[in-house]
Amino acid sequence: MSRLADLFAALRSRGETALVPFVTAGDPDLATTEALVLAMAEAGADAIELGVAFSDPMAEGPTIQRSSERALRGGASLRNVLQLAARLRTRVELPIVLMGYANNLLSMGDDAFAASAEKAGVDGVICVDLPPEEGEAFHGALRARGVDPILLAAPTTRPERLEKLAKETRGFLYFVSLTGTTGARRAISETLESEVAAVRAVSDVPVCVGFGVSTPEHASAIARFADGVVVGSAIVERIERAASPDAAVAAVAAFVAELKRPLR
Repeated sequence: MSRLADLFAALRSRGETALVPFVTAGDPDLATTEALVLAMAEAGADAIELGVAFSDPMAEGPTIQRSSERALRGGASLRNVLQLAARLRTRVELPIVLMGYANNLLSMGDDAFAASAEKAGVDGVICVDLPPEEGEAFHGALRARGVDPILLAAPTTRPERLEKLAKETRGFLYFVSLTGTTGARRAISETLESEVAAVRAVSDVPVCVGFGVSTPEHASAIARFADGVVVGSAIVERIERAASPDAAVAAVAAFVAELKRPLR
């Protein structure tokens, strides 16, 4: 079993919901990202999602767009994000997932990237704009190296396609809670529970809900019907507002602890 599969099996046995915080690697710099991951792990995160900065992140709202711009200005690249993941793997046991876009993730070539991800200790990869029909070679290369290709579904996904995605994803299915881009929202969708139930009807794959989740109350509500909660923009906002890297680490660690509390 993969590290992600082991995680969700253990959490299910305890009746616990996973917290998966997202940060853009290199925002504001790679050293701070490393400190943030270590602090989030200590504060209760169950897995970490590292965003690979891209110049045109089409699924992201303004908050994460700005974080990508800051990371790119600071020199973040796919290769040094993989190097960061390798350093983190020696210090944390929790799963590490990379999230990025086809333009940068495929730039190394399918096999070369998969080999590099395996060597770095990466557990899963989300390629936001790569549908399974176009990602067969890339996803196959990842699976061959023991790295989980994680697919996304949305409220607009048709039932027959939902079944295909649930069958082909590994680790978990990332369920986008709303139509539109990432960003903190005041409330979660009233139809979200029934939409996740539609996944449950065709598969027992773990389901993690992201996009718009921004408070412990949101996390608590989602925990009633999902296996995991992904929180990104609300964390990146705290990094952006912090007066210093140390202040960012402290603010994010405190927030992660707040988010995890209702998930236990």
